[in-house]
Amino acid sequence: MYIVSGCLLGHNCKYDGGNNRNLEVMDFCKTHRYMTVCPERAAKLPCPRPPAEKRGSRIINDRGEDVTEAFLRGARLSFNTCMEMAKLSGEKIEGAILKANSPSCGKGRIYDGTFSGTLIKGDGVFAAMLADAGIEVITEKEKIKW
Repeated sequence: MYIVSGCLLGHNCKYDGGNNRNLEVMDFCKTHRYMTVCPERAAKLPCPRPPAEKRGSRIINDRGEDVTEAFLRGARLSFNTCMEMAKLSGEKIEGAILKANSPSCGKGRIYDGTFSGTLIKGDGVFAAMLADAGIEVITEKEKIKW
């Protein structure tokens, strides 16, 4: 079973109310079991909402508000839900395909917190939780290898 960011499957959960629909990810999901997540929506953040970026250890929106606790809460809820679903189904989580550059789901490179489009080395909070649990994370920008 795989974990997939809902926005990549066309769910309108992106900060601006839209999605990041990705045909390659959608095709992958046609032939693999998966569960869909959106840590921001799990945290009950509104949609649309102000964009947010990770600045150091904090997540700040473009209004200067610290939304770290909401992002952490959403990541924990999403992580726990995924683990419980895998346990109940008796399936192993084989990997995750998450939204690149996101303060929740980004892997390897995320926006730097200046809202200038600058990327820095780092992971989103949900992606980091999965990686810490030994779950391989890729983004839609990488070739799907499973």
